[in-house]
Amino acid sequence: MIIDVLQQVKEPAGSSRHYSITEGSDSPIYGEVDLVRTDRGIFVSGALNVILKTSCSRCLSTVQQPLTLRIKEEYLVKAEEGAFAISEGQEIDLNEAVRQYSLLEQPMKPLCREDCAGLCPGCGYNLNLGTCNCSPSDVDSRLAPLLKREK
Repeated sequence: MIIDVLQQVKEPAGSSRHYSITEGSDSPIYGEVDLVRTDRGIFVSGALNVILKTSCSRCLSTVQQPLTLRIKEEYLVKAEEGAFAISEGQEIDLNEAVRQYSLLEQPMKPLCREDCAGLCPGCGYNLNLGTCNCSPSDVDSRLAPLLKREK
């Protein structure tokens, strides 16, 4: 997601542009951003929708997690440490901002569904697909109180 800002960098502070973004096939990203010229660079704000592929925290199956990222970042003409910068070619690359915002927005424990049964602690079978062949006596005695809840 690279946006050419060569002309906007030459404009006075306050000039603005609006962009619609549609990119990617494996992990699609779409949305809209506004770019406003500041005295130090260009301020980018907008909402981008992404679909992350992650693993369910209970059964480890692949999950597609839709996220809406509300981006607000200033890209500087003169790079400072830890800040986003406008490249020498006068372009803004939104990929790193999208990556960072995605990390902040994704859930700590994503689930394939709310009632995910997880994996059998004995054999590792995905309990969403049915029951496994483990007997209840194979369960660690410390987990015995949990068996009472199932019945």
